[in-house]
Amino acid sequence: MKAHNQTEPLEFIILGFKDLQEVHFLLFSGFLVIYLFTVLWNTFIIIIATLDQQLRTPMYFFLGNLSFLDICYTTTTIPQMLDLLLKEKSSISYIGCLLQLYFFFSFVGTECLLLAVMAFDRYIAICNPLQYSLVIRRNICLQLVTTCWAGGFLNSAVHTYFAFRLPFCGDNRLDAFYCDIPPLLKLSCGDITLNQKLLLTIGLFIAWTPLFCILLSYAYIISTVLKIRSTEGRQKAFSTCSSHITVVLLYYGSCIFTYLRPISSLSSVNAKLIPLMYSILTPLLNPVIYTLRNKDVKKALRTIMAKM
Repeated sequence: MKAHNQTEPLEFIILGFKDLQEVHFLLFSGFLVIYLFTVLWNTFIIIIATLDQQLRTPMYFFLGNLSFLDICYTTTTIPQMLDLLLKEKSSISYIGCLLQLYFFFSFVGTECLLLAVMAFDRYIAICNPLQYSLVIRRNICLQLVTTCWAGGFLNSAVHTYFAFRLPFCGDNRLDAFYCDIPPLLKLSCGDITLNQKLLLTIGLFIAWTPLFCILLSYAYIISTVLKIRSTEGRQKAFSTCSSHITVVLLYYGSCIFTYLRPISSLSSVNAKLIPLMYSILTPLLNPVIYTLRNKDVKKALRTIMAKM
């Protein structure tokens, strides 16, 4: 093995924007609009779910948590990206990169678990409606959400600790749009075998197991819905789940592509763009997907507007 001059870099150079100098203003404007829309629309969901009595249900309690999570997601990445686009030199400090990675990866794990909880909620509501009020009680909802957040932050603490124990030997150019684990592993001059094993083994519990539970829940849901005789009943049941499964496919598809591929493939354009889907695009689309055809939200909005 070659000897390396192991040093802790003072900063990392973000290479995601290196070939986009001529369109920095367009990128800045686009990211700013996305960020503002994401924060405002998700805040709207939280407010309307809190103010309207009819939306004070477990389903909208979980949706409110998802909206808050999406605000945290974009706040972790986009403001820093906007700052980099305004500077001639796109760099982030070593500590700044560590903190961004920790909080960002915390939200990744939390959303994986929360989407599974939301699928469980829909499973009970459709497959065992008579047991719903007994199983999905308020204290159970609080415990499930707390477990999701605790699991996400604990998962991130492990990955962040082992990622920043790796040696970085002079090359501080991070081939990404923000600090994330795969590009950091590629940058390290040390042995990343343990880190890759952690991504696979912990990913089994934080990503694959929740995904399996989601798919199993929807297998039972589809089986139950198909037994409903009336077409209107089937459509109503499917409409309550279509939004969630759309979000699951977008989110898990991009996450699996990002964290379960060879580190050597990170230099491709798609490898850098796909993470933007679950970190920026999904938080933007979530409120639209959940409210675009949601009659309850539209009714609640009309009620609140009438009282103003």
